[in-house]
Amino acid sequence: MAAFKKRKGRANRKVMGATKDAQGTGAQAISKGFIEMHGVVEECLPAASFKVRIDNGQTILGHLSGKMRLNRIRLLPGDEVKIEMTPYDLTKGRIVYRY
Repeated sequence: MAAFKKRKGRANRKVMGATKDAQGTGAQAISKGFIEMHGVVEECLPAASFKVRIDNGQTILGHLSGKMRLNRIRLLPGDEVKIEMTPYDLTKGRIVYRY
């Protein structure tokens, strides 16, 4: 068996907990570096992609997360969803929950 070396110079990273936005409404939460927002599916596109209108009025492109694909959760226009976006590209996101 090969011996595993401990990485030097890397501290254990703590995961940020979900926080509420400045107004305290909870519409935008930050967890693990992603921005979570709520939205409504507007249009179904090929390859498990969807156009989603989020709470602030923007329309973004969202794709289904892996767990939603594995559990075969279907989405239709009009469904309310939770979407995660990276702070680097606010035009794309991952759909992680259907309400």
